[in-house]
Amino acid sequence: MENMIRNLVNSLVAQLVAAVEADIAQRVQQAMSAAFSGAGAPVVKRGPGRPPRNPVAALGAYVSAPAVPIKRRPKQLCPVPNCKGLAAPVFGMVCVEHKDLPKAQIKKYRLERREAKKAAK
Repeated sequence: MENMIRNLVNSLVAQLVAAVEADIAQRVQQAMSAAFSGAGAPVVKRGPGRPPRNPVAALGAYVSAPAVPIKRRPKQLCPVPNCKGLAAPVFGMVCVEHKDLPKAQIKKYRLERREAKKAAK
C-alpha cells in the first residue's frame, strides 16, 4: 500500500514539474519573440505615469550601462561681472547673492557680456 502511494505521488510530482517547465518555456519564448520583434508583448495593466517608449530597452537600462553616454548641459554662471556663482531659475537666472538686483541691471550685465563675447571673436 505504501509503495503504491509513493508511486502515485512520484507520478503526480513528475507531471507537475513537466507542466511548470512547459509553462516557463512558453513564457520565455513569448518574451524573446516580443523583445526581438517589438510586437506580441502581453498587455499588462499599468499604474499612473508615462510608459516607456520601448519596454524591453527600459528593462535593459537597469541591467547594463546605456550605449550612449548622457551629455549634461554646461552650468550657467551668474551674469554679474566677476561672479562665479551658479545661476538658478528660481532666482531669475542669477546666483543667490545677486537675486535682489534690479532686472534692468541684470539685463545690462547680460548685454555687456554678449558684447564682450562678440568682440573676442
